[in-house]
Amino acid sequence: MANILIAEDDDMVRSFVSRALNLDGHDVTSAMDGLEALDILEEQEGSFDLVLSDIRMPGMDGIALAHSASQNWNELRILLMTGFADQRERADDLMQIVVDVVEKPFSLDKIRTAVNSALH
Repeated sequence: MANILIAEDDDMVRSFVSRALNLDGHDVTSAMDGLEALDILEEQEGSFDLVLSDIRMPGMDGIALAHSASQNWNELRILLMTGFADQRERADDLMQIVVDVVEKPFSLDKIRTAVNSALH
């Protein structure tokens, strides 16, 4: 299956998504914000199939993470998630590098489907 990096500052959401994707057979690495996720990407030399990131996080948000990640690993697939409608609009300029934006709250089925679509 896929090697997925999740960047999410909400512990419950990060845990929920990580468990769901692990159950689907994916290898999941978690980060508490964009800065930690970027560090992990650099340590692993971008060797992920997908980055799944919240847009709104302290430190480095998902939009800054997407820009940084795409500059260094232009083949990396990025899927964003947000609970704020205005944040989705901030991602409009990223649509060349972002596969999609998933609106929170989402069901287990919805996030699994979005990840599956992003990977294929």
